[in-house]
Amino acid sequence: MSNRTLTILGCTGSIGTNTLDVVRQNKERFRVFALVAGRNIELLAQQIQEFKPAVAVVEAAADLERLRALLPKTGIPELLSGSEARVQVSIASEIDTVMSSIVGVAGLEATYRAVCCGKRIGLANKEVLVSGGQLVMDAVKRYGSELIPVDSEHNGAHQCLRAGLRSEAKKLILTASGGPFRTTPKENLDYVLPADALKHPTWKMGDRITIDSATLMNKGFEVIEARWLFDFAPEAIEVVVHPQSSVHAMVEYEDGSVIAQVSATDMRMPIQYALTWPERAAAPVPRIDWAQSRHWEFHAPDFDKFPLLGLAYESLHRGGTSSCILNAADEIAVAAFLKGNLRFTAIARVVEETLNRMPCREPSSVAEILETDGDARRKAQEVIETNATVFGPPSVADQGNVAAVEGNA
Repeated sequence: MSNRTLTILGCTGSIGTNTLDVVRQNKERFRVFALVAGRNIELLAQQIQEFKPAVAVVEAAADLERLRALLPKTGIPELLSGSEARVQVSIASEIDTVMSSIVGVAGLEATYRAVCCGKRIGLANKEVLVSGGQLVMDAVKRYGSELIPVDSEHNGAHQCLRAGLRSEAKKLILTASGGPFRTTPKENLDYVLPADALKHPTWKMGDRITIDSATLMNKGFEVIEARWLFDFAPEAIEVVVHPQSSVHAMVEYEDGSVIAQVSATDMRMPIQYALTWPERAAAPVPRIDWAQSRHWEFHAPDFDKFPLLGLAYESLHRGGTSSCILNAADEIAVAAFLKGNLRFTAIARVVEETLNRMPCREPSSVAEILETDGDARRKAQEVIETNATVFGPPSVADQGNVAAVEGNA
């Protein structure tokens, strides 16, 4: 198995820390060249001391002195800050692999530039393909880069597609847990509070992705990613609700055979797969005990109850910058909901109205994508403010309905 030298974008987040655990377990195979963090300076300092990168990058220059003060006097790596530094360590000649796990469009430029340098990308940043799918995949083909998905569903699909020729695969099936409101009546969703929506039944994740899972928007983003990663038409990508979250993805082949990828819910497995592909190696993850009885359910999603999933498919059909607008509007709407300024069901209404108000174009550069992203955020905020009385949170009198919501979560 070949050795790999890594830049880890988002090293202090969940994917980043799990990537470093994979490195920790395989020190003879992987070496860290650069660690890129946001504002968690204390954890970054600990990681620097353990993994001894040549370079460390933080988001804000103001944090550099604080980081320096936390490190020993000797052996301090080169310390940099800002977006240009993120790009610099992602295209460095010393590395062959980038783990892209920065949340949001902040990771788009560095990842795109790494693709243009022919690096292998372990992709755990949804916004890279949701916002810039055509641009990024064109660059993957042009520069011979390898884009290996880390999200459990897409990583599972990648594994399933090894079972036959791509031309023989007719349908991709992505599974969804269904979130906390899988069995909640649609009429109760108007009264959901942030604390209810943050109670995910399966995964412990950041606030935004947890809310996106509750609305099924996260699965919509995964449909968009899958379209670009695997070149399936939108109508050939199916979502099924699978509350047990054991089957991550399935591929249906020409002959009717369905190949499923099943594994324990441990992100270190897909991370290691992305680093070692096409080889497989022993991973420090739990094994499924097949002697235990188990029950798996699969249900069709309710597009009427969770309209954001349908909007994701619609944005794919619109093409161009539509999915970039979708993502930006959703982020603004989710933030407003978490602050108590928007009701849960209005998240979808804000996204839909923003999509309808924004022109769609074919972006030719990262700069154009980022410009669209900024415009969509401002437009979504305008939609929220001009519809405050309609889209606002439930009144105190209405909040008695929350008990009914929690009882069905």
